[in-house]
Amino acid sequence: MVIKLYFCVKYTAMDSTANADQFYTNLKEKLQSSDEWPNAYLYKFIFKTEDSRLGAIKSIFDALKPEYRVTESGKGTYTSVSITLIMESPDAVIEKYKEVGAKVEGVISL
Repeated sequence: MVIKLYFCVKYTAMDSTANADQFYTNLKEKLQSSDEWPNAYLYKFIFKTEDSRLGAIKSIFDALKPEYRVTESGKGTYTSVSITLIMESPDAVIEKYKEVGAKVEGVISL
């Protein structure tokens, strides 16, 4: 089973630690109440098309052997990547979101 929870966050828009902390606290509560862990989880990231961003995102997840689905917008301006994999816990899910936010600039997470 894949858990499909969609949260839209533009990491660069999180201008205060308090806002980011509150967001992750709420996300953790929703994930804990949604299912048992470990479980499949679907990440989706959107960014302006640049090869380095896709590679940077993949490097964060590759060790976990995920399934990737990459789609470019009609004009090729934006790229979305959907990543499906088994995550051990809500904390593990959140850590990956934080890692992407810290290492890859200009990413929107859905």
